[in-house]
Amino acid sequence: MEITEVRVFPVNEDKLKAYATITFDDCFVIRDLKVIHGNSGLFVAMPSKKRKDGSFKDVAHPLNNEFRSKIEQKVLDAYEAERVPVGAPQEATSQQAPSHDAVGGEPEPTMPSPVDPEETLPNPTESEGH
Repeated sequence: MEITEVRVFPVNEDKLKAYATITFDDCFVIRDLKVIHGNSGLFVAMPSKKRKDGSFKDVAHPLNNEFRSKIEQKVLDAYEAERVPVGAPQEATSQQAPSHDAVGGEPEPTMPSPVDPEETLPNPTESEGH
């Protein structure tokens, strides 16, 4: 499985530095990764959901440290590439090979809309009346 795209969306917060979206094999996307400045420097937090007891549980995560390191390195590299001099305009960065969307397709938005963690995707079988 290859990481074929990394998009970074910087934010101006104390510890949270950016949100990121990663695409695998040009066919599977994971949104809402976070670039966080912790006590030991920058790290990547996987998307998570708050549970009823107040704890957080990862929604998607790698199953081994090797792939976790690969994801973290790609996201942090994209974040570092995104950092621009003070006063320069900031836009989302996308690191990928040209895709069909980039050639005559619909333009992609530069920033993702906020996602409500309680929002879920519709189940296609429910909309068909099953």
